[in-house]
Formats: sequence, structure tokens, C-alpha cells
Amino acid sequence: MTIKEIQNEIVEEFSMFDDWDERFQYVIDLGKSLPLIDEKYKTEENLIRGCQSKVWLHAEKKDDKILFTADSDGYISKGVISILIRVFSNQSTVDILEGNTDFINEIQLQQFLSPNRANGLSMMVKQIKLYALALQAKN
Repeated sequence: MTIKEIQNEIVEEFSMFDDWDERFQYVIDLGKSLPLIDEKYKTEENLIRGCQSKVWLHAEKKDDKILFTADSDGYISKGVISILIRVFSNQSTVDILEGNTDFINEIQLQQFLSPNRANGLSMMVKQIKLYALALQAKN
């Protein structure tokens, strides 16, 4: 699936909920289903700076795609990173770098987050893009 197709799926899923309590619970549930990062990648180097909770993000290139794994010590942060990984993992570096995050506004995720968590969301997106740029440069 393309990044846009995945984003459209997420927008459709969030549109099923009538209020933010339901959306909030859905974000937490998404985080619970996140495949965990290997413990050896829970290092300072893989910590995303600027997040309220600790969020670890690891990227590796397989064939022409980047695979992301992550974990967090906070339920909300874990749910947010799981959404981003769903969108950007298993995509090419070019697609990741060109991909937008307009869907975040469509599902009103930033409105739901505290300013610190919204900053963390921005830092997560930035780190995903930086990994893609770094892995692209290695080729």
C-alpha cells in the first residue's frame, strides 16, 4: 500500500468515533498492538528528543524499503508512534521523504494532544524523515 492509501485508511478508522474519549482509547489500543523494538535498540542513540515520554525509534533498510520499530514508556506516545510507523514503515526512502502528514490534521490528532505531546509528534515525524534521509545517503 502507498503512504496515501494507509493515511486514508487511518482517517476512515478515526471517522468511526463520535468523540475524543473513543479516539483517545483507540490511540492507546493502537499502541498496545505495536510490535516492540528489540531491546538492543533501546539506546540513547535511538531516543527521540523532545518527547514527553521516552520514545525509541529504530530504522533499518531491507531491499529498497525502510522498516521502523519503536517503543515508548507512555501509552499515548506509543499509540502515536504506532500510527506513524503504520504509515511510513515498509516504504521507500523517496516515498517517506516526499510523504506528507496532512492526515494528522484530518484525524485532529494534534488538537487532542497537549502542547508537549504535539511537540513530541513533530519530533517523531522529523526523526522518521531523518532516518530516511540518512539511509538514502548511504546508497
